[in-house]
Amino acid sequence: MVPAIAVADALRAEGAEVVFVGGERAEAELVPAAGYRLERLRVEGISRTSPLRAARAVGKAALSLRTAVQILARHRPDVVLGGGGYVAGPIGLAATARRIPLLLTEADSHLGLTNRLLAPRARRVCLAFPLDGREDPRYLVTGRPVPPRDAERNPSREAFGFESDDRVVLVFGGSLGARSLNFAAPDAFADPAYRVLHVAGRRDFAELSSPGAHYELRDYVKPFGPALAAADLVVARSGGSVFEMAQYGLPAVLIPYPHASADHQTTNARWMADAGAAVVVRDDELTPERLREEVDAIFGQPGRLQAMARASLRLARPDAAQVVAAEVLAAARS
Repeated sequence: MVPAIAVADALRAEGAEVVFVGGERAEAELVPAAGYRLERLRVEGISRTSPLRAARAVGKAALSLRTAVQILARHRPDVVLGGGGYVAGPIGLAATARRIPLLLTEADSHLGLTNRLLAPRARRVCLAFPLDGREDPRYLVTGRPVPPRDAERNPSREAFGFESDDRVVLVFGGSLGARSLNFAAPDAFADPAYRVLHVAGRRDFAELSSPGAHYELRDYVKPFGPALAAADLVVARSGGSVFEMAQYGLPAVLIPYPHASADHQTTNARWMADAGAAVVVRDDELTPERLREEVDAIFGQPGRLQAMARASLRLARPDAAQVVAAEVLAAARS
């Protein structure tokens, strides 16, 4: 939802009216909170392990096509933008059946199932990463749309109780959190010579405790920009948030989630590491000792920290949302 809302904001800034179509997951909370109308489809992801659940998901998708057609008839959109999730399948098919221009965005380092099915019908597919065999004219590398950088270092540090000259490590793993990371970090950073901001997510927060006054433990931070602005170094998973790290020029120690589809988090992490902006630690190799060693090694070499920060900033695509929005508006005008 982060890239979808970023593009919606860019479209709204150009005077466009935006309506979301979604299910019952994160969009049910995030879309209305961002000020957009949300139309609902009853769909679910296709299970890769349970044939029964996969068949049920296909059946729901088929039934939701009628609802998708009704939504399009009600709003009469000039263009439809698919965000890659399974909700995009029925609405994308309905759009092409009604000859409404369809564009797609892919936020990960591989083309997901829905986008693979819809891509031949789309006018444009906007990619976060270059993908082999996916080139112009149908495919365009835009980067992953993220919210604009709107937080500054010193005010953000003051808000979290940090001094301007503190060295700060930000630890996070998404809204639910990353369990292996959540439980390694407090032991790893029990007594460092730097401050720690650990945003643990809601699932594990009650089981965690701060090891000291140097360690700020939060379940959730919203908006998240100030947490990034306050940090010198990030310890995190490597989903789409790698583009948000780059937006703030942050070096990173990345622990890819090992069960991500097509192992895309490892690909994302390697993208940062190959550019000199990150160190990658496998999840099954993560221990408090290893985590502390990697962070201390980076902080122990100020020149390395600065070089990683510059490399991270070079990866940023701050105009991605505006580029995608321009493609959407061009399709609408055509």
